[in-house]
Amino acid sequence: MATFALRSPSEKVGDLFYFGRMLDKIRLHAQGKLPSDYHANLGKGFDEKCTNFLRINYDQLVERVNRGGTDEEILRWCFDHGRRPDENDVYIWNEFMRKRGWNDEVSEILQRRKKQAGMMDRSDIQTAFQFIDADEGRLP
Repeated sequence: MATFALRSPSEKVGDLFYFGRMLDKIRLHAQGKLPSDYHANLGKGFDEKCTNFLRINYDQLVERVNRGGTDEEILRWCFDHGRRPDENDVYIWNEFMRKRGWNDEVSEILQRRKKQAGMMDRSDIQTAFQFIDADEGRLP
């Protein structure tokens, strides 16, 4: 279980799931406070899905985050340098992300991670977001 401050992937910035968590990981990594278990997936997995959705380059986002600013300022930068999704795109993004791991190509990874974490008895954990929240102590 994690003992550092990463927000839940379900918390929104500008109506988008996951974006704030990605910013947290970038900031913690820059400060040398992100546990090494998270390093291999920086810019990959959900980070990559998010940057692709916004049509921005992950490395450029890291540079922007490291210059400082609020989450909302950084999201506006993404809109200016990538794309600004409309309300329907945001809805589809949020529903897609919220359900990752539930009857899709991520299901096998989710089951493996649950097994590694000793959570195979947790039938309430059916999505990657639920697993992340349970693994990091936000879901009892």
